Amino acid sequence: SLGAALLLGASSVLAAQATCSLDSKCPEDTPCCSQYGECGVGAYCLGGCDPRMSFSLDSCAPEPQCVSKSMTLDSTDTIVSEDKYLGNSSEYDWVYSDGSQVLTYNDNILLTMPANSSGTVLASTVYMWYGNVKATLKTSRGAGVVSAFILLSDVKDEIDFEFIGVDLATAQTNYYFQALPVYTNSKNITDLSDTYSNFHTYEIDWTPDTVTWLVDGVAGRTLKRTDTWNDTTQNWDYPQTPSRVQLSIWPGGASDNSIYTIDWAGGAIDWDSADIQQYGYDFVTVQSVEISCYNATSAPGTNDAESYYYINDAGTNNTVVNGQNSTVLASFEATGTDMDAG
Repeated sequence: SLGAALLLGASSVLAAQATCSLDSKCPEDTPCCSQYGECGVGAYCLGGCDPRMSFSLDSCAPEPQCVSKSMTLDSTDTIVSEDKYLGNSSEYDWVYSDGSQVLTYNDNILLTMPANSSGTVLASTVYMWYGNVKATLKTSRGAGVVSAFILLSDVKDEIDFEFIGVDLATAQTNYYFQALPVYTNSKNITDLSDTYSNFHTYEIDWTPDTVTWLVDGVAGRTLKRTDTWNDTTQNWDYPQTPSRVQLSIWPGGASDNSIYTIDWAGGAIDWDSADIQQYGYDFVTVQSVEISCYNATSAPGTNDAESYYYINDAGTNNTVVNGQNSTVLASFEATGTDMDAG
């Protein structure tokens, strides 16, 4: 999504030594390509590490497999900064990126964005390989302020809810296959009651054959995999790989974004908005998240081992293995190929 592509905040655990892409993989000494296209070790090799752009497929640590859970977010006890997280998903439910600020208020958490910041990104420590996820939240508001609830895989398959702060009656839905930009994939769910003032439950129901976006239990859009065939690449351009849940607030209207992004986000951001004046930040209020795993009896969509990892850089669901490989690094010097380093 625009959000995933533009959010800043790579880990401060180790200064990035190179950038990475499909055409330029990471070097052997900093082998892991982060979600933000930067090479490193340690946290770079955990959530968001793209095996296709890393030095080798096994440079990234294996991904913690899906665990069904209902999470009431009334404290930050299960939330950890990425500079303290080494891949043990049983210790924490959520990890936040460098520069993010998560607060508590009235038995909810707030994802905050102070003036001139890049906002906050919160990601689940477990991955979903199909299943159902619900988030009950209130969005942010104001020109240029974007709230998001998405599923994002390490190879950049994506299923989105995004909310523009000048339109508090609309949820934008979108999907991507490996970050391929097809902007006609976006559809709106409209006529919602004020998304800033009111809690709504946003829901993504994802199977190998369909994605359904729901609001307060009512389906607003369904995508069929059979409608995503790409004759040119001979692929199904359909989200199909293990994904983390991400919740975020980010400045789509920041001056360093493209004109297209600023326009899409409702215009230039007001860093002196009513909420920043009153509270010190724009914010998204999150009450709860519920993950229900797909529980297939055979791949794709299983979660009967410990982790997920890729065996081919095609990055499709038939190249994912649900195996027993550990997900935990010994230190921030470790990588997927040397989990015990440090």
